[in-house]
This record gives sequence, C-alpha cells and structure tokens, in this order.
Amino acid sequence: MTAPEDKANLPAAHIRVLIVDDDEPHAQAVAESLNRVGYECSVAPSGQRGAQLLESEIYDIVVTDLRMEDFDGLAILRKAKEEIPDAEVILLTGHGSINSAVTAMQHGAYTYLTKPLDIKELRTAVDKASERLRLIRQNAELHRRLDEKFGFEGVIGNSPQMLKIMAQLQQIAPTDSTVLIQGENGTGKDLVARAIHHNSRRKSKPFVPLNISALSAGILESELFGHEPGSFTGAVGRRIGKFEYANGGTLFMDEVGEMPAETQIKLLRVLEDRKISRVGANEQISVNVRLVAATNANLSEAVEKGTFRKDLYYRLNVVNINLPPLRERRQDIPLLIEHFLKDIAIQHGKHIEGMSKGARQAFMAYDWPGNIRQLRNWVERMIVVDTDGFLDSQDLPDELAPLGNDKEESGRALAGKSGADSLVGRPFTEIEKYYIERTLELTGGKREEAAELLGIGERTLYRKIKEYGL
Repeated sequence: MTAPEDKANLPAAHIRVLIVDDDEPHAQAVAESLNRVGYECSVAPSGQRGAQLLESEIYDIVVTDLRMEDFDGLAILRKAKEEIPDAEVILLTGHGSINSAVTAMQHGAYTYLTKPLDIKELRTAVDKASERLRLIRQNAELHRRLDEKFGFEGVIGNSPQMLKIMAQLQQIAPTDSTVLIQGENGTGKDLVARAIHHNSRRKSKPFVPLNISALSAGILESELFGHEPGSFTGAVGRRIGKFEYANGGTLFMDEVGEMPAETQIKLLRVLEDRKISRVGANEQISVNVRLVAATNANLSEAVEKGTFRKDLYYRLNVVNINLPPLRERRQDIPLLIEHFLKDIAIQHGKHIEGMSKGARQAFMAYDWPGNIRQLRNWVERMIVVDTDGFLDSQDLPDELAPLGNDKEESGRALAGKSGADSLVGRPFTEIEKYYIERTLELTGGKREEAAELLGIGERTLYRKIKEYGL
C-alpha cells in the first residue's frame, strides 16, 4: 500500500477498519484508499475469513460486500454486532440488492453504498462513522470521569462519606450479593439501588421496584409472587408477580421493614430455595433474581423487638450500605444544587443563570429533614416561581427565607434590634450562626479564643464553622 497522506488533521487516528469482500483486488483497492487518509485497514478476502477476524480482533468500522458466496454481508453484520456491538458497519451493494441493504440498516448497519464504488463517497461515509464513534466514546469517557469525581450512575456527592459509599458500590455492583440499604427518607436509597443494578451483569434485564409499605399483606403476596385465577376474591386472571417479572434482573424492595410477619416467612423461603409459588398454585417456579432491600427503620432494633425475623435480617444484610442524612454531608449541597438546577430547568423549559450567594447560604444553613428529596423539591419550587432567570433570596421558600440574607444584610437585621428583641422569632440556627460569626470577628479569627468566649469546645466550634459555611 502507498504511504498514508498527512494525518495531522484527520479524524482517522486509532480507527481500525475491516474490509470484507470476496473480490480481493477490489478489497485491496478499498483498503488502500482508506489507508491514504489515515485509517488502519485489514482485508478479509472472504466472508468466512471476515467472521474469523471479527472473533479474534477488535475493529471500529466494518466495510463489507453484501453479496458473497460463502458468508454474505447480512451474516457479517450479525457477527459484527454480536462480537463488537459498538462497531459501525457499512455495506457495499449493487443496485439490484438495495432492498436487502435497507433491511440491513434496520438491523443496525450504519449505511450502505452502491457499486460501482465512488472512493470519495466511501471516505465520507467512513469519516462520518468515525466521527460518530468518536462522539460516543467522548460521551462515555465524560460520564466515566463524572462518575469517578462526583457520583456513581446517578449517586451524587463528593463528601468523604459519599466517596466511601461510591467505592463500596463499585465493589459490590458486579456481584450477585443481596444488599440492604439503610437511611432516612429522601436520602436516595432508590438511586443507590438503581446504580447497583445498572453497573451489574444484570443491567440488560429488568429493574423492578416495589414499595412494601404501600400494600396490605394479601395484596403484597400477590405483587411479589403472582396469583392464579380464583385464588382469592377478585382474582379474575393469572398475574405474574414481581419475582417472575424480575427474573434475571434485580428486585428492589423499598421499606422492607414494613413487611408483615407471614410474608417475611415466605420471602425467607424464596431466598433460600430460589423458587416461588403463585398464590393459589401448587407448582414451584425457579427464579434468578438479585434482591436489593431498603429501609428507613433500624432493623436490628426491630429484630430485638420481635417485629422482624432474625434469620431474614441476616439473609438481607449480606452487604450493608448506610446512607448519611444530608445534614451530615453538607459539602455535597452545592453539587446537588447545580445538578438539580440544570436538570429541572431543562424539564420546565426555563433558562436559569444560577443561584445567588445568599440563597446558597440559606441552603447550606438548613438542616434538611427531608434530605435530598426535599432539596430537589425546593429547587424546583424556586425555578417554577422565578421570573428573572436568577434564583436569589426572594425566590426562597418561606422556611428558608430567614436564612437567605447575605452576611451584611443578616448582621444589619439583627443589629437593628436590641436585647431580647433581636432574638424573638429568629430561627435558632440563624442566631447561632450570627453569634459565632461575630465572635470570630471579635477574636480576629482565633478559634480557641472564640470557643472559650462561646462556652463550647474547639472541635464543636470547628464543626459549626463547617456547618454554616463560615
């Protein structure tokens, strides 16, 4: 082959192309034309040889003749998608086979070109396929970097607590171990469950969520295991339960601590035998399901009280993940704000430039009893009612409004009152933040002296400084 042309400005770098054509001189000509513009080309002089190369080598683009005696282009397309799913396939066809080429595109081919082949048209098609691959890979790399820095498939946070949890998720996701996720309402237990599933070998199979607390005992068993016609009043037809529906995938059982005692026994049996029986049926059905359970209750205390079976608890608690409340990982709040600002603004079709410092301080100072769910809802409320494209203190919900002034405004508001009047009707957190701030100013930032004046330990003061973002 002739030497490649200047590759400095070409998109072909690191793109490997396989040309499959039983007309070997034609295949070599195609390879040479692509090699000239920087593509690394291999030639398979038969369909059978092309299939063998696809099994043993990795290619980015496959250019194949549609009509070959031993192994036609449709078979090469199927083989390429089986062995290298993200490879792009370009078919070469005569005018009489265009219908077959269109069928091939419906099955994943990138495009087709007609013979006699126009080399310029071929290069353009390969360039476009190469650019498509580059964008896909850039996007995948961006998501990978974001996951490493900020989260794990939707789990957002860069605090030490969340980084530790993300490392744990990366370890357990590829396994089939049962996982118990514990945490307060709104901490993102469902997102963690989805992250486990979507980073596991089961990701192509169903992820099936079920909230236990929303169902009565009788309905719960039908939801979990299914039922046969006539098995109870109102059971008109056969119903497939969540276990059957999730077969091969993941079943996420939320609020598992609310499960009735009789259902606990049946669930334990399923986990031990990996078989279920529909309500009203005698035969057993084998199931292959990974179970991820979640609860906001303390299950070990429930075991001690006798409201939750000890043996089931041990079955569920193979791997334990404890999600901290948002008030214990405040440094994640700015990241969550940015994520929700972009996501919700797009959802509502609004342009939001950002959030003011005062509004952000209010978010940082609040204790978030509803955790991430509450934060998201309040960001959405602010976006919906906003009229100028910038979220500031006047857009804050009533619960956050007293915390939303900038430092100078907060100081003037409190300084404008005297004695007990300055404390009346003010949230305790704002009062505490204000006096810590003023005391630090008084001591010139010396924490030891400030702690002594405030009557608290230096470590407590340091924690409060971090809490209030001082």
